[in-house]
Amino acid sequence: MHVVVVGCGRVGSSLALNLSEAGHTVAVVDKRPESFRRLGESFTGVTVTGIGFDRDRLIEAGIERAGAVAAVTSGDNSNILVARVARERFGIDKVVARIYDPRRAVVYQRLGIATVATVEWTTERVLRRMLPESAAVEWVDPSARISLVERTVHAGLAGRRVEDLEAAGGIRVVALSRLGEASIPASTTVVQDGDVIYLSATGEGLARLDQAPTRSNHEKGSH
Repeated sequence: MHVVVVGCGRVGSSLALNLSEAGHTVAVVDKRPESFRRLGESFTGVTVTGIGFDRDRLIEAGIERAGAVAAVTSGDNSNILVARVARERFGIDKVVARIYDPRRAVVYQRLGIATVATVEWTTERVLRRMLPESAAVEWVDPSARISLVERTVHAGLAGRRVEDLEAAGGIRVVALSRLGEASIPASTTVVQDGDVIYLSATGEGLARLDQAPTRSNHEKGSH
């Protein structure tokens, strides 16, 4: 497949090199010719100097035979323009745009353009390694109402059934990993200390789960 990558920063150059190594033909467009140095001398693709949403530059990059376009410049406005030109002028179905401002995600979604987060996504992955006890967000819908969240079960939640975790509302346990083996839990499955659970949740649902009394508090209150 031929892929046009617009933007030759750290993300664009890495993407281009990975695609090239995977056997795809790649053309990279960037307005700064010095940016192509990131590709190294072994890069076998095409480089085009110019504005990424310029129709002529995209044609020079081979967009008319491309199967996919990635708009990964440093600016949201440029990326949305590239994405729209690729879809509306050249009929490319597989278009991905890099986004910095999450508030614009809904606009991209309505245009049928897939988006990828950058700083937030990368930072979250680093924090997950440094702070494994914190919640990890895998995905957020464009309206920012629903998230897919990874949680490690701590002692306060251990011993509860899945249905008990979901009882507060706004929470659905979609998967559970125990000792490296994943499964789809039943409502009666009892979670254990150290389990990793994957939740589909609203912000309110997560807040209620975090504020729920621990099992030990329930037991103290029953005496």
